[in-house]
Amino acid sequence: MDRYIVIGNPVEHSLSPDIHRAFAEQTREDLEYATLFAPQDAFASKIAGFFDAGGRGANVTVPFKSEAHSWVDAHDVSAATTGAVNTIAREGDLSMGYNTDGPGLIADLDALGIDVAGSRLLMLGAGGAARGVLGPLLAAGVADLVVANRTVARAETLVAALEGGAVKACGLEAVTGPFDVIINGTSAGLSGEAALIAPAVAQGAICYDLLYARDGATPFCEWARSAGATRVVDGLGMLVEQAAAAFAIWRGVTPDARTVLAALRGHT
Repeated sequence: MDRYIVIGNPVEHSLSPDIHRAFAEQTREDLEYATLFAPQDAFASKIAGFFDAGGRGANVTVPFKSEAHSWVDAHDVSAATTGAVNTIAREGDLSMGYNTDGPGLIADLDALGIDVAGSRLLMLGAGGAARGVLGPLLAAGVADLVVANRTVARAETLVAALEGGAVKACGLEAVTGPFDVIINGTSAGLSGEAALIAPAVAQGAICYDLLYARDGATPFCEWARSAGATRVVDGLGMLVEQAAAAFAIWRGVTPDARTVLAALRGHT
């Protein structure tokens, strides 16, 4: 039986196994999918061991998406341009790196009726999660993009690699509104820290957290609601949509993402 994993740190909380098992049942594909924890300094040895033992594919989550980009043998266009890999497939003797985060986010935004064309958008964070989605957001027509990060130099490096649109970088303390859309691309919410910017910045904005919770109540989402955001969405829909894209890469069949999302939300 073909084996797949999601590798990360932390990873025990991941819903990816539930999602891919649901996809497998839906499409009648025979596979196993599990989590793999990697210490901060052991991504390369852990992922190599998995593939050496016959693994067929892997999803990569925080904090290893940039390191995965360096580890794979080759990249598709999305991974090459973003510098981050969230999906790895073994193709012959090669490990191929993909990034399905951007398409997953755009698919979820479309399903939610959120149109980013012409918008002023704030991205919080400049790590692998942000790298994977900024290009597709610009391609979707974002008019003005601000990337805010604790380390300004990291945000500036990311912005310098982007093409299209009016893009600038700043520190979190320097963020001023208004914005139409705010996306949290940091992992701060994993430890409960959500107040990354002044509450006034979120007033009247659509706030989207790339992190997720079954009930939609991530720390960032709760903070955004209290700050007066007009609409607040967590990243579960994106998780399912990017997983569907990864599943299609591995198995050659595209599952119905929205049906699985509804089941995870408890709406079926």
